[in-house]
Amino acid sequence: MIAYVDASVLLRLVLGQPPALREWRSIETAVASALVEVECLRTLDRLRLRGGVSDRDLAVRREAVFELLRRFEIVEIGRPVLTRAALPLPTALGTLDAIHLASAALWRENQGAEVAVATHDAALATAARASGFSVIGSQ
Repeated sequence: MIAYVDASVLLRLVLGQPPALREWRSIETAVASALVEVECLRTLDRLRLRGGVSDRDLAVRREAVFELLRRFEIVEIGRPVLTRAALPLPTALGTLDAIHLASAALWRENQGAEVAVATHDAALATAARASGFSVIGSQ
């Protein structure tokens, strides 16, 4: 399976939070926006600042983010992604999720391959379904 993976999926894996994505092991090709690295690292830093993660634990979790992302195809956030994200969408969606959806759509168009959107975010899942994507990880 080919899946566009957002930060909510990676963070649950890295933080060991349930429920993890059931289909994770079925993903043969993982695709993500360059935005995912920033989202994951900012979240980990917020946890550190709130006292929820020790320095050692932070280092292990950051390393896990980098290791996972090395296996991904990364969609860079350039003018095509930003232009696409600024277009009207079929459902209400915030800026970061619009960038995720635009990244997935452009990857699908450029590769000519079907891609599922893997997310635990309800708004992104709804917009992805309304845009013709299959969705895993969110009901």
